[in-house]
Amino acid sequence: MRRPAPSAPLAPTDGAIALAFGAAYVALLLATAGDLGYARDEGFYFHAANRYGAWFQALLDAPRAALDRAAVDAAWSVNHEHPGLIKSLFALSNLFLQKRLGLFAMEGTSYRFPAMVLSGAGVALVYLWGTQARDRIAGASAAVLFAMLPRYFYHAHLACFDAPIVTVWALCAYAYWRALRDGGALWPVLTGITFGLALDTKHNSWFLPIVCVAHAVALELRDRIVAPSAAIEGAPTDTRAAPPQQRRARRSIAALAAMATIGPLVFYALWPWIWRDTLSRLREYASFHLNHEYYNMEFLGRNYWTPPMPRAYAPVMTAATVPVVTLCLFAAGLCASARERLLYPLARAAARLAPPGGGGALAAARAFAARLRPPAYDAGGTALLWFLAIAAVYGAWLSPSTPIFGGTKHWMTAYPFIALFAGAAFSAAVRRARVALRALHRARRGAGARPGAAAFGRSAPGAALDRAARGPLLPALLGAAVFAAPIAETLHAHPWALSSYTPLVGGAPGAANLGLNRSFWGYTTGAVVEYLNEHVPPRGTVYVHDTAGPAWDMLLRDGRLRKDIRGVGAVAGADFALYHHEKHMLGQAYQAWVAFGTTRPDHIAGLDGVPVILVYRNPAR
Repeated sequence: MRRPAPSAPLAPTDGAIALAFGAAYVALLLATAGDLGYARDEGFYFHAANRYGAWFQALLDAPRAALDRAAVDAAWSVNHEHPGLIKSLFALSNLFLQKRLGLFAMEGTSYRFPAMVLSGAGVALVYLWGTQARDRIAGASAAVLFAMLPRYFYHAHLACFDAPIVTVWALCAYAYWRALRDGGALWPVLTGITFGLALDTKHNSWFLPIVCVAHAVALELRDRIVAPSAAIEGAPTDTRAAPPQQRRARRSIAALAAMATIGPLVFYALWPWIWRDTLSRLREYASFHLNHEYYNMEFLGRNYWTPPMPRAYAPVMTAATVPVVTLCLFAAGLCASARERLLYPLARAAARLAPPGGGGALAAARAFAARLRPPAYDAGGTALLWFLAIAAVYGAWLSPSTPIFGGTKHWMTAYPFIALFAGAAFSAAVRRARVALRALHRARRGAGARPGAAAFGRSAPGAALDRAARGPLLPALLGAAVFAAPIAETLHAHPWALSSYTPLVGGAPGAANLGLNRSFWGYTTGAVVEYLNEHVPPRGTVYVHDTAGPAWDMLLRDGRLRKDIRGVGAVAGADFALYHHEKHMLGQAYQAWVAFGTTRPDHIAGLDGVPVILVYRNPAR
């Protein structure tokens, strides 16, 4: 059953559906943010956003003074190892939405809100792209599967860059795809602008030119391979309104040129830190990430700190954390796309290599190529672009020198494309189910037409089969069966998503037994604030362990922690001690045992019986 490549523009209904997907996801993130503690990195970005916010206020009050080099450098030197766009959004959200409008019950949410909105936009974008490239069922299922990834759902809450870069990265790839598919001047310009936004979001953007150039080259090679050839007698050629080869090449060049010119200009304009000493500061920025220090991470019972890192880390962690049904649909979608898009050019290439007049296998190859019909023309090279976006991101982890700290967050830019393949597979399954139901309906009608048989076609069961084959009931039932597990896993894991693992490895308990990391960033302090509020004495002290100072302070400013509870940096003399479990931090637990004279925690919190954060109480206090 061959599916034609759709070319019709999106309907207004699709825009409304995308908006509903995005708004619903943002609403869900806001509703579930209250019991999620603040990650270490968030604390650093709160501080940077406050400095940037003061500069924005100065820019409104006294623009000339704010643009002075000393004023710019004083503000933007803070956390200048990361670009400024997303932290600027944190600052503006806090400055206008919280301090002026008071929209949020907790101040920390005002910093998180821009990343939540961008995450919702990412879900909406996946729906739109899946709908345009395949159909509405593919787009809707891809959006749900993408939104219901437990690790992504966690990161989508945070005032960090990891979820925003997923959206901006995918948006740039989408603009590039539209530039190839639709032509014109608008989409190449948007490709350049979105690439600049990606550059100013996170260094993951460096992979985008690799993907786009590889895609353009691969499409050019494919066009040359499938061009008519006298060596393949009688082979049908792809003549269905395909634009000339030169037209697609020009579109690719236009989009890539915009990335090379407009992108850096947008990057420069939106990051005041590089307005002066541009080259030296860009070199410093690149060097920081190309020579990033290594952090500890447990994998299969071993603590990794320095290279060589395990090459299996990314695929194993993906299999262990992405819902199994999503992975199965992704594999089905990828294989179906490969069969549809690769078989024809490979057969043509084999036939071209076979010399005329050859016999045996060579003649068979030419005959096979002659029998094949080309797939529906796809000006955007959709499946290839999705595949390259995944391959380029995961390819970095083939190097044993690539750091593995941060768990899955460093390859999350591949997740929208995994979801798009999965959505395409789900849509194909719905189509096949419709065909099967219609065939069953026809068979029963034929049986009912025999002498002495009841008229099945006019019966209630026959009408029900016909309605199921044509209406929304079938995709709704299949969707409920497919989406139930990812939704349940994602909501069940909150707020312990970094401790969440799929049934493929036995869930959180199985992962703990396998020696997979339970948590990092010290964010699970948010899960024990009720205990601390109840048990810490007035003006009592708590050793905060892996919780960053600004993250602890935000819990106080939010009112989630009592104002009189004091966080301290040493376990000795504290009334309580937190211990966030990581293999390389076991020494922190030992220190609490020695300082408090007990190995027994007073409180344990975690996921599915797996201890993630332990609270020790000083019996002498």
